[in-house]
Amino acid sequence: MKKIIIILVFLCSSYAIAQNYKTHTVQKGETIESIAKMYLVTPFDIYALNPDAKKSIGVNTVLIIPTSRVKNEPIPKDVKEVVSFKTHKVRRKETLFSISQKYGIEIEDIKKHNERLYAENLKKGDRIKIPKYKTIVNKVSLNNTVKKYKVLPKEGKWRVAYKFGITVPELEALNPNLDEVLQPGQEVNVPNISNNEEKTVEEEFNYYTVLKSEGYMALNRKLGVTQEELEALNPDLKEDGLKLGMVLRLPQNVKTDYVIKDIDNTNLSTNLTNLSEKKIALMLPYRTHQVDVDSVQEAKKKIRTDRLLSVSLDFHAGALIAIDSAKQLGISTYLKVFDTRNQLTELSNILDANDFSDYDAVIGPLMPKNLERVAAELKKDNIPVVSPYSMPVNLYSNVFQTIPSAELLEETMIEFVQSDSLPKHVLIIADSKHKAISDKLKGLFPESKQILSRKNKKGEEAYFIYQTDLENVFQNGRNIVFLETDNEGFASNVISMINGLNSDEQEIVLMTTNKNRAFEGREISNYHLSNLKFHYPSVHKTAVADTDNGFIRAYRRAYNVSPNRYAVRGFDLTMDLLLRLASEDNLYKASSDIVETEYVENKFRYAKKLFGGYYNEAVYIVKYDNLTIVEAKQ
Repeated sequence: MKKIIIILVFLCSSYAIAQNYKTHTVQKGETIESIAKMYLVTPFDIYALNPDAKKSIGVNTVLIIPTSRVKNEPIPKDVKEVVSFKTHKVRRKETLFSISQKYGIEIEDIKKHNERLYAENLKKGDRIKIPKYKTIVNKVSLNNTVKKYKVLPKEGKWRVAYKFGITVPELEALNPNLDEVLQPGQEVNVPNISNNEEKTVEEEFNYYTVLKSEGYMALNRKLGVTQEELEALNPDLKEDGLKLGMVLRLPQNVKTDYVIKDIDNTNLSTNLTNLSEKKIALMLPYRTHQVDVDSVQEAKKKIRTDRLLSVSLDFHAGALIAIDSAKQLGISTYLKVFDTRNQLTELSNILDANDFSDYDAVIGPLMPKNLERVAAELKKDNIPVVSPYSMPVNLYSNVFQTIPSAELLEETMIEFVQSDSLPKHVLIIADSKHKAISDKLKGLFPESKQILSRKNKKGEEAYFIYQTDLENVFQNGRNIVFLETDNEGFASNVISMINGLNSDEQEIVLMTTNKNRAFEGREISNYHLSNLKFHYPSVHKTAVADTDNGFIRAYRRAYNVSPNRYAVRGFDLTMDLLLRLASEDNLYKASSDIVETEYVENKFRYAKKLFGGYYNEAVYIVKYDNLTIVEAKQ
């Protein structure tokens, strides 16, 4: 009887296998992943029935393949087909946006069939072709193991990719028309894995998305995490290795707030979809209560001697021209100006006396402690607070840090040199205070030579080097010298010596990762800096004074002087803010890290800190060229 039961169980099991499984003989070049795609199952499904396959598979290995649980139903996909064209004569004040809205098509549709509009502006009287479409519904079958997933609140692409064990590019490949920002409730295609395989984002860790060509050494340099540490936190790395777009779990103390990317500039003025009035608050430390308005001479003297007042007025003047320029694009602005007096008590009075819950954004205050007070108060209403100059004390979720961090400036300068494919020799000169960055550069450029400043007989820093220290250091060709110091005397000593050694045969290019006042002092020769093509990272570039720029012309007409960098900053930041607000529902949606904007002297590309606010990661590399400072190109 026992034998009969065993036989019956065996027969039933065999019948189940026959019904729910099949076998596959591995061919040359096949992997578990490719076989899983072929049968519309997951690698996990195959490993569950073939445990030995986790170690390796070879040609002619026989695998048991489960029947796919995926309903490979065709997905409807709309395809537009041009059936005819209509000729449209451009009228006064018409724009590409207004014409596209009139005919219910995209601006790109118009440009595609009127190619000159990629290079020329639209003019009154132009005759352009307007395409007429018919929509064809195609059904596209999925060729991967997928299921539908409903996006949860606060989930972005990287969170969804991490949850289902794929890279961001793989998620985008599964969803060809996926927007940059995912919306709660949106359905996306994801791998059909079981619920217990889904990963959770744990708040006690940081997360990082791997960029193109990044290996373990590059990640160690950038994040300070070793391969062993990464593999311990991300076990899949041991089998799969690093992949573009892979989301890595990192220790919480690891900084992930600098990522260097090359992104084309975006012209937001061509995509203005939200033209409702923008309500902006400007909070600056004018301290008008200290100005004697009855005396013109005293008022002028106060503007000359009070730096905070001078900066505030210049920024304000630039902002007003930005508001006027935005008005010409159809963007109306309600601006309310507050004098913070650079006092926390005055800020408290302003916050108590005003309701900011319906404001689109607040620019300022100027000083970090004051900005902290405003940001913390307005955080409950999710009102964006834009820091125009200073680094915020805390990068709250509603804070926009417009000044790139010192770490990002440093990394951008290093990346600039690393990406230069021309042959070069590297020399690093530093004082002992900057030995850490000197050692870091040495690690990144192993063939480089290091020179530290000399010490006196007491063993104290003397801030100089001898001419003999530079003997036989430079070679024929291009020599890059990193000078890392904040001592003007040492900078002058080094710059004058290497300038004397610069020649056609041995070209010397001076660089630094941190351009500070040591390079701006009276002892520093601008002729030497120009002769050495001095390169450094910068928050802004310098506009050419005689350039045909609309803002500079408008500023000169209004104030009879050329704008300084504070006025330009006021224009650039305010113009960017208004255009972003007019291109999306709010500033948060308009601040994706794929959008980089550039104006007169400043550019902006915001990235979001994982559990915080937004920071600008757009940096210039500039250089001295014929006694002027220009943007450096490779």
